[in-house]
Amino acid sequence: MTITAPDGTDVQVHDEGTGHPIVLLHPGLDDGTRDHKLAALLARRFRVIRLHRRQYRLDLATLPCTIAQEVDDVLAVVRSLDEPAFLYGHSDGGVVALEALAASPSSFTGAVVFEPAAVIGAPLGGEILAQAQAALKAGNPGRAMALFFRQTVGLPPWQARLAGAAVALVPKYRRLVPGQLNSLAALDELGVRLDVYARVAVPTVLLGGDRSPVHLAERLDAIAAVMPHATRVTMPGRDHGADLKYPDEIAAIIEAHVDPTWL
Repeated sequence: MTITAPDGTDVQVHDEGTGHPIVLLHPGLDDGTRDHKLAALLARRFRVIRLHRRQYRLDLATLPCTIAQEVDDVLAVVRSLDEPAFLYGHSDGGVVALEALAASPSSFTGAVVFEPAAVIGAPLGGEILAQAQAALKAGNPGRAMALFFRQTVGLPPWQARLAGAAVALVPKYRRLVPGQLNSLAALDELGVRLDVYARVAVPTVLLGGDRSPVHLAERLDAIAAVMPHATRVTMPGRDHGADLKYPDEIAAIIEAHVDPTWL
């Protein structure tokens, strides 16, 4: 299914299942396929719509884009439906989800947001982003991603180097490195939005794992402290990749809150 965004860009989505609609917003370094296992589980009971986020599309000449443009894509999809949707967003996709909830709360019945990469103080990238962009321009995507994993994700230096090298070795992920850095720049440009999230009245589960980097829990806690209808949930023994490793657990949490009468 393809929907047209307000600026004329086609929004690519995968649409499967029937029932109350759930919109999934994938994290970074993804070509729109990461959530397929999660979607398959949810599609047994619900209509599941997976966006291929425009920041990570290789077919568009209008990149990079802003978080606001990605929000417009989400709202265009939801407004094409016959009813409000439930929303799930992960990492930078979680920030897009939060911004969509703030922009049009009546479009959503509820949400689960997994470890959003939200700015709550200092920029996520800062000076390291410029270094990573320079490394990418110089033809070294592995170093670019090592800097990203060290500064933004919070991995120890040796793990960051290994992760960066692994990304650079896999063509699928290497092609998505520019999108990841563009997304990081867009998040920094968006800045601190806690005052905006404080006005979101949509019931929202703020989800994280206790094995994720500490700063992700701090971001969740900061958002939970201001959102009036948020519930903070921690998954024991899980990390930032829980959607890949344990999609059944993520699906169960989403399913428990999708009921449109939850409001």
